[in-house]
Amino acid sequence: MEPLQKPTMSCDSGLVERNIAGAEPEGMWDSGAVDPPEEEGRTFMQVLSEKYSPENFPYRRWPGMGVVVVPTLPQGSPMKDRLNLPSVLVLAGCGISHAGEQREIAAFCAHVMELDLSQNKLQDWHEISKIVSNIPNLDFLNLSSNPLSEVVLEPSGAKAFARVRRLVLNNTQVSWNTVLVLTREMPELEELFLCLNEYTTVSASTVPCPTLRLLHITDNNLQDWAEVRKIGPMFPGLETLVMANCNLSSIQDSEDMLRRLFPNLRSINLHNSGLNRWEDIEKLNQFPKLEDVRLQGIPLLQTYTNTERRSLMVSHLPSVSSLNGSVVTDGEREDSERFFIRYHVDYPEEELPYRYHCLVTKYGKLEPLAEIDLRPRCHAKVEVHCEDKVEEVSIRLDQTVAELKKQLRTVVQLSANQMRLYYIDKECVFGPEEMKYHTRALHSYSIQDGDELLVVPKAGRGTTTTAKPISNLNSKTLTPPP
Repeated sequence: MEPLQKPTMSCDSGLVERNIAGAEPEGMWDSGAVDPPEEEGRTFMQVLSEKYSPENFPYRRWPGMGVVVVPTLPQGSPMKDRLNLPSVLVLAGCGISHAGEQREIAAFCAHVMELDLSQNKLQDWHEISKIVSNIPNLDFLNLSSNPLSEVVLEPSGAKAFARVRRLVLNNTQVSWNTVLVLTREMPELEELFLCLNEYTTVSASTVPCPTLRLLHITDNNLQDWAEVRKIGPMFPGLETLVMANCNLSSIQDSEDMLRRLFPNLRSINLHNSGLNRWEDIEKLNQFPKLEDVRLQGIPLLQTYTNTERRSLMVSHLPSVSSLNGSVVTDGEREDSERFFIRYHVDYPEEELPYRYHCLVTKYGKLEPLAEIDLRPRCHAKVEVHCEDKVEEVSIRLDQTVAELKKQLRTVVQLSANQMRLYYIDKECVFGPEEMKYHTRALHSYSIQDGDELLVVPKAGRGTTTTAKPISNLNSKTLTPPP
């Protein structure tokens, strides 16, 4: 018996990561394997027979691989005893445009459970249906980055997908009507990926898909809540909704309507949406089972520090146990809610948020904390001097020197690598200190309101400067002597 050889292909069962985004798996066409696909379309069976032939994919069993199945075909079949297929097939970027011989697909793929056909040339649902209908145990199907925008899927063709539980249609520009046809004929569908499909509207469905638990619809353009509203009745069992980078501008429904729209929603991702009101954040509390919220990069939070963002968000979402991937402990919640009361203590009565009154009922009106805070200050107002120009600028002290230089680019009209930056402490007699360590945090300089920053243009290629040596400058003299 020949000794077992270590696997050389990257698509073995148990060793393959699903290519949901549609990227070609590294090492797919290894040295010694079949040649890369040619430009013209190829059949599913043609690619399958080349990639998984004994020459490129020798029969073996390896820890984690499971059992390789080689079905017995009728005598005379050109495929007999040729292919050794794992249960996970990755055929991304192979130029596939047609199914090929259905009898052979059925014979060789009866055990296949996961199939990645991303980045191919499939543009006919009839051909896709011929492949899927002959893989009876198929659980996961990835069709990302196939050109499916102009093709129509008939209900009869969609029946082939009835056993698929996880379907990826990212970057296919597949129409929403086609999505509805699929969901009506997929009684076991649990996960659906529709990212990068340029959706601006959503069509309502008269036939719900109650089995769907996870919907990824990231990187579309669903700005209007009226479109998002249609998703709830369509997928009443939805538990996770990922809508990052969709520019959603607001959440407009009443509290009662929101409770009925997503009765089972446990997790929502609205990263980089357009939400800019605390009222929109509070409306998330109306989803009765919501416990995980991801909300970063929204306009509402841009003016707050990191600490303020976290504390205010935790206070506004009393039922959420995980925020932006971090668990909210009981201690953090109490600290955040107390911070919330003190943060709003000086607000006029008419500007106090509803949540403030709820927390005052819980904790009472808290007195401001004593002014004993050893943490670095968060902001400072400094004077920025550059040649003959002086401008007052508010800077964040939790940023680095490199980040400060980027902030000053528009003030002094210099790129970051063209400026030398000096800090001038108004109470120090030792003169300017060059801020030359790019990763150093600003709070380590103990910058106070009224201190000064001096920007000196570097003398370099195509640049001249008339500034005298920096040793001539001090906190009282900011410009070179004549």
